[in-house]
Amino acid sequence: MMMALLACSIGFHALAQTDIDAIMMEKNAFCVGPMYTHSSWKDYWEGTLKRENLNLGRVTTEMYGIMGNYGVTRKLNALFSVPYVRTKSSAGTLHGMDGIQDLSLFLKYRALQHKMGDGKLSVFAIGGLSVPLTDYPADYLPLSIGMRSKTASARVMVDYQQGNLFATASGTYTFRDDIEIDRTSYYTTEMHYTNRVKMYDMTNINVRAGFRNHRLIAEAIFNQSNSLGGFDITRNNMPFPSNEMNATSVGVNIKYVIPALPQLSVVVGGMQVVQGRNVGMATSVYGSFFYVLDFSRKTKSVEPSNNSN
Repeated sequence: MMMALLACSIGFHALAQTDIDAIMMEKNAFCVGPMYTHSSWKDYWEGTLKRENLNLGRVTTEMYGIMGNYGVTRKLNALFSVPYVRTKSSAGTLHGMDGIQDLSLFLKYRALQHKMGDGKLSVFAIGGLSVPLTDYPADYLPLSIGMRSKTASARVMVDYQQGNLFATASGTYTFRDDIEIDRTSYYTTEMHYTNRVKMYDMTNINVRAGFRNHRLIAEAIFNQSNSLGGFDITRNNMPFPSNEMNATSVGVNIKYVIPALPQLSVVVGGMQVVQGRNVGMATSVYGSFFYVLDFSRKTKSVEPSNNSN
């Protein structure tokens, strides 16, 4: 399970930059910073049936992470993130877990930038990989810290900005490798006499729109994730890694560049799962700050510009 990369700044233009937005880091600029996410839920969907989680109470997940982004060129960025995840429940006898989760790596390429009307159209291609960094158990949902599946993803993203207003849409396909669990048999819709679990691929659609300039980004977000197979949680049973997991989420993201120190930016935001299948109705909030280091040989001004792409 890959944690979402939250934000990063572009060189001394100081704009938010992740694998899922339309902002590019300047060449030879490196952005790095810590991230924190708090997510919790007490209601969940057992298949399509929404119900309260009486056995575990409120399930809470905290993520402490570090993210970095390097501008290889003005058109190509390389990103990474490493999260430490901690889970707990407010009721029941199951103990929470904690540990380092997965290393995520992305390459982000701006394939096209074209003036269209009074605005600018940009098209991006993004590829990503994730690998587990520790041997954490995946068959302990919903308190596992991840799925422990190696993944590869491909994303196409289109962005249009006119003045300070913008809209960005992207579609992602994620390939997921099968996993092994700590038991020699398990039941889905039939009996499996093996410790190997088939993990179904996933798709994601992300749409964001709002205000974006050299100092401030304020955006509304819609996100839809779907697994391409799996089965529903059976009545009063625990989740399983190969359950069909779908989630519709909405949220906001705000990023502000500190005027007195434009290399430094602060990001806050939140997401709410509003509809799902075999997932918790999670409310998530996050915060982070990022600092930009300039490794180019020539001296650059630290004053932000209006060049957002």
